[in-house]
Amino acid sequence: MDIKANSLYQEMQAMTSQITGTSGGLSRVETNNNGGQFADMLTQALDTVNGMQKESRSMQTRFDLGDPDLSLADVMIAKEKSGIAFEATVQVRNKLLEAYKSIMNMPV
Repeated sequence: MDIKANSLYQEMQAMTSQITGTSGGLSRVETNNNGGQFADMLTQALDTVNGMQKESRSMQTRFDLGDPDLSLADVMIAKEKSGIAFEATVQVRNKLLEAYKSIMNMPV
């Protein structure tokens, strides 16, 4: 899976702008020195991914039980969305760990 870093970074900046209500320049998130804002955003992102996975499982179960309101395409799209979101979360976690390791290995 090849994810372009620039487009992902631009998407993250756009999402940050939507959350903070800024349209450019330094946002409140970028100027905040404590880690609380980042932790809140990370928690919110993890909750969103978890919700997507729960919804996907729920749709799969309802489809298996014969819910006439669901089509196979809807179930598969929800499953793929939750899979992509999980994969992106794992990649973000890996990048955070790499950054942490490189910071810890810096000479003082």
